Amino acid sequence: MNLIDVTKQFPTDEECLKYIEQMRWPDGVVRCPVCGNDRISRITRKSQTKNVRKSLYQCLEPTCKQQFSATSGTIFNDSHLPLHKWFMALAIVVDAKKSISANQLKEHLGIGSYRTAWYMAHRIRKAMEEEGGLLHGTVEIDETYIGGKSKRRGGGSKNQKPRSEKFDMVLGMRERKGRVKFVHIPDGKAQSIRKAVSAHVHPNTAKVYTDSAAVYDFAFHPNLKLRHKAVNHSMQWIVPGTDIHTNTVESAFSLLKRGLIGSFHRVSIKHLHRYLSEFEFRWNIRKDEDRFSRTLRRMAGIAPMPYVELIAVPKTEA
Repeated sequence: MNLIDVTKQFPTDEECLKYIEQMRWPDGVVRCPVCGNDRISRITRKSQTKNVRKSLYQCLEPTCKQQFSATSGTIFNDSHLPLHKWFMALAIVVDAKKSISANQLKEHLGIGSYRTAWYMAHRIRKAMEEEGGLLHGTVEIDETYIGGKSKRRGGGSKNQKPRSEKFDMVLGMRERKGRVKFVHIPDGKAQSIRKAVSAHVHPNTAKVYTDSAAVYDFAFHPNLKLRHKAVNHSMQWIVPGTDIHTNTVESAFSLLKRGLIGSFHRVSIKHLHRYLSEFEFRWNIRKDEDRFSRTLRRMAGIAPMPYVELIAVPKTEA
């Protein structure tokens, strides 16, 4: 469903709200998000402002009596933006191969402030976070660096050694003909790589392919060591006569880096994991013809993300 389809099918907030209700309660039985009771009455009211939901429900459980709408307790919770703008933003984000910046969303959708558009974009990314189980089969593993710019001391001779700003490492793990997983790791040490690989790659996977970096000899579980093969990129990109290469995970890296540089120019390391979730989710569902509904269903099924939670200092930094 592209942007044109979305604007035709959901021209009003009422249509959007009905669709979210179908996503949230597919069996047609509305339940209170607080107590789970299905004894509900509907309240219809005339909205005084565009930000007030016209359709509400009242829980009839005497100890609860909670009033709620289809967006209560979801990623849309407490949003002051019209739902049809949420739907248009989602259609744009899921189909934007290299993503789209909050400033572009602000301009395209006529959103009042950059902060509102930025908060909206991150809530959509929250819905793109997924577990998906462990990778298996043939898994390619490689690392790349995000952020920083190389500078020469004093802007002098080309022969001078570059002085670099801080770079952050991202480990990529790609299942051949399957999913990709991007993980921000603190450094390229064996312990950091082992922790990420153990969390996302099945210990009994069939094959593991990497480049010839020596760290991988110490980073893998004993079971993976037996299945590990490497390609020396200083000599070749694929071992002749075999399927040993890391080309497919590198192609996923290429799209990630082009998106981060082209759409965002630079991203905060504090929120890097959110951008990684967005790019891996988009990559993993790229062949799904109904990416819009799939992502919307996730948005209607996960807990809210308050603004204070989004801007909170990570525990490791506190």
